[in-house]
Amino acid sequence: MADAVVIPGGMYGPSTGMLLYVPAVAERRGASVHRHSWSQRPVDVFEPPIEEWVAGEVAPLLDTVGGSPLLIGKSLGTNAARLAAERGLPAIWLTPLLTVPWVTEALSSATAPFLLVGGTADRLWDGEAARRLTPHVLEVEGADHGMFVPGAVTESIAVLGRIVAAAEDFLTAADWPAQ
Repeated sequence: MADAVVIPGGMYGPSTGMLLYVPAVAERRGASVHRHSWSQRPVDVFEPPIEEWVAGEVAPLLDTVGGSPLLIGKSLGTNAARLAAERGLPAIWLTPLLTVPWVTEALSSATAPFLLVGGTADRLWDGEAARRLTPHVLEVEGADHGMFVPGAVTESIAVLGRIVAAAEDFLTAADWPAQ
């Protein structure tokens, strides 16, 4: 049995927006989805201690799940990239903090495949770095940190469809879960 672990961002829980739909891709492939909720709000998400705080929050769930789960993290949750690298876990990182040095350092040391999803209007996204780190990148022109684009709301809903399709393509390319 395959497992997926959902690691939320700082503003929303593990069952909202992208974190509702992307894990459904893993679930449709037979995975059990485990959703982490933060025990408290972190003090400063842009200082190095946040990486250790996130690891302390997420590692117990990973230990309980065992095996090699797929990680699906958003924003703050991408501070778990070090855990993914150390444990050789595949991941889907939604709006990763690519302007934070410890996150990009952890991603650069990953041995398992990962997908990066971000938008050009997100000040925490670095498309050039993303393409250097992995061949699996979805970059959406004009999308902000919530992956909303200018114009009608339906345009942002279409972006969500593109994210789900990218997750499906990534999991197929990564042969996850392994047959």
